Amino acid sequence: WKDYKAVTADLKRIYRASTEAEAQLALRQFAERWDDHYAPISKLWYRHWPNLRTLFDYPPDIRRAIYTTNAIESLNSVIRQATKKRKIYPHDDAALKVIYLAIQSASARWSRPISNWKPALNRFIIEYGERVTQYL
Repeated sequence: WKDYKAVTADLKRIYRASTEAEAQLALRQFAERWDDHYAPISKLWYRHWPNLRTLFDYPPDIRRAIYTTNAIESLNSVIRQATKKRKIYPHDDAALKVIYLAIQSASARWSRPISNWKPALNRFIIEYGERVTQYL
């Protein structure tokens, strides 16, 4: 859509906020600016705020690793992209094969390190000590 960059920039202000109060303010500002065109976006954020707000329970280093590592969204995107190209499948197994091959292809790229992992790992060690270091 034509407003994609502006909308995503305003959404980033929400989840990159330093505190939950700043995030709520950014969400209100987002709703004021974009609800005329994209009301479902702010409605979803408000509806899921009890879950989203837990992001602010973590220190910034861990938070950054969480919101930049969206593995589920990445996997869904891979599956959507593979299945969008084909509208009709002769049988269920054909659809499953397409999904399987798409995941196999994408998994080769998942060997990249997690963005912002080192600062997050250091913070995990500080916060959780032995619970983390025993697995390193």
